Amino acid sequence: MEFDFSNDRPIYIQLVEQLELYIISGQFSPGDKLPSVRELAALAKVNPNTMQKALQELEDRRLIMTERTNGKFVTDDERFLAKSQHRFANQKVKKFLQEMYELGFSRDEIIKLIKN
Repeated sequence: MEFDFSNDRPIYIQLVEQLELYIISGQFSPGDKLPSVRELAALAKVNPNTMQKALQELEDRRLIMTERTNGKFVTDDERFLAKSQHRFANQKVKKFLQEMYELGFSRDEIIKLIKN
């Protein structure tokens, strides 16, 4: 697991996005126990408080859950994970299309580029 950050947005938001991608892409399986906050913070080279804030956001989004004395786990709701994956993919496609339109490509030109 690697983390890559840019300077254009808050780190915790980038952490949320990257951890969400790890979860919905299956790098963390449904029901998997996550490393501790401190371990994840060390891997990402961020403050544990920043990691905790990101994990709380993922919990608010129902992608992870906390078991009081056992730690944090990926949700085992596979249907919810599939919906999350589709939502994430739709956001990426919309962003891609927006950037292509901004570059001056028409819908037909974009389709042609994708097919090639």
